[in-house]
Amino acid sequence: MKRLLFLSVALLASCSSTPELVQTDECAGTTELPADFQSLFSEVEDAALLNSALGSANNGKLCQGQVYQLNADASLTLFRAWNSTNPYSRMGAWWALQKPAGSIAQYRSDYEICYQWSALDALVSCELKPGTKVVIGNGQSAQCSQYLTYPVSAALQVYLPDADQSMINCSTAEAVFFWQ
Repeated sequence: MKRLLFLSVALLASCSSTPELVQTDECAGTTELPADFQSLFSEVEDAALLNSALGSANNGKLCQGQVYQLNADASLTLFRAWNSTNPYSRMGAWWALQKPAGSIAQYRSDYEICYQWSALDALVSCELKPGTKVVIGNGQSAQCSQYLTYPVSAALQVYLPDADQSMINCSTAEAVFFWQ
C-alpha cells in the first residue's frame, strides 16, 4: 500500500501544469576580442565596472565579460539600435562592435533584447573616445515573457554605462519598412 501511495504521489508531481525553466550557468563564446579589434584595446582591471555589466540567468546583461580600455591612438565606431519613441534610450549602455545586419528577430536573439525593452527602430553610430573603459562580453539569457526566453549568446556586446560622455561624432539613422 505504501508503495502504491508513493507511486501515485510521484505521478501527480510529474504531471504539474507549471512549466519549469531549465537554465545553465554556462556562458557561450569567449571574451577574447576578434583579431581586427585586438590592437585597439588593452585589458585592464576594474571590478566595479565588470560587476555592473554582469547579469543573472534570465535577466539579461552579460554572462561573462572582460574590461578593456581603448588605446590613446585608436579610433573605433560602435553601434546601438534603440527605441526612437524614447529619446533617452539613444545613448544607452549596450552597444555592438559591428553595424547590425540581417533580421531584427536574429539581432534580438543575438543580443538578448526583449521586445518590451526596445522597438529597435533607430540606429546611432558613434566614435568611442580614446582612453574609455568598456566591458566586452557575451550576453546572459533573458526571459521576456512566459513564452519567450533568449538563451545565452556567443555574440560580443559592449557595455558602456556613460555613453553620453564617452562618445563623439554620433549620427542617427531611422528604420524603414523593408519586407523580403
